[in-house]
Amino acid sequence: MDTSAQRELARLLASLRREHRGQSGLATHLVPPDKATAYKVAGLVADELGWPVLGWKIAAFKAELQQQLRTDSPIYGRTFFVKETPVTVVHATLASPIPEVEYQARLGADLPPRAKPYSQDEVTEAVASLHPGLELAECRFLHDAAFPPLPAILADGAGSGTIIYGPAIVDWKKRDIAGQEVTLSCNGRLRRQGTAAALLDHPMAPLTWLANELSRTGVGMKAGQMVSTGTLTGMLAPKRGETYVADFGPFGSVTVAFS
Repeated sequence: MDTSAQRELARLLASLRREHRGQSGLATHLVPPDKATAYKVAGLVADELGWPVLGWKIAAFKAELQQQLRTDSPIYGRTFFVKETPVTVVHATLASPIPEVEYQARLGADLPPRAKPYSQDEVTEAVASLHPGLELAECRFLHDAAFPPLPAILADGAGSGTIIYGPAIVDWKKRDIAGQEVTLSCNGRLRRQGTAAALLDHPMAPLTWLANELSRTGVGMKAGQMVSTGTLTGMLAPKRGETYVADFGPFGSVTVAFS
């Protein structure tokens, strides 16, 4: 995939984001051949948009979700929208939205590129606060028979949309973050439940992976950015008129309504 095609794809994806629309399929010459090219295009999309990168999303940290998303490794994307709970969104303006229950980590220090890998202790020390949250994922490609392969999705920021977060968890480093059961309810009805232990081990594990991946590729992360560390409850497709609540028990809750 030459530079011209990469920029063509970046312009297309930036336009789809600006115009709040999706499209069916993707021309063959615009499908990145591999992950490295896809992530390069994702960087070009950010350049085209000119929006500040407010955070990052991580997905498919463990094999179960990797199989569902057709990948052999975790994936990531830039996030341009971060909002505090509760949030109401207009369903018709979103691109195939998916609410995912996730812990959100706000960085208090930069994690720049460097030769030595970051340890989990170092990354944990760089986290200013941990929050209950929802990632409202979006995908610019319609989920139809023409849905393109994974590299096209990675170029689209791995389906990044909006991070929604609740109040910071007090003394989070001393709490049982991994073992706390979390639930996702729709209009008061329980739909999903899970724990960080089952899908992430701990939110700091995928965050450390991302710190090292972005370090390796010369990108890095910055203080103030919010990182959505990976779904604890899988994926659901919301409908207009539904309200979703992510309940983290003693750690708080997060609400998003689809109008």
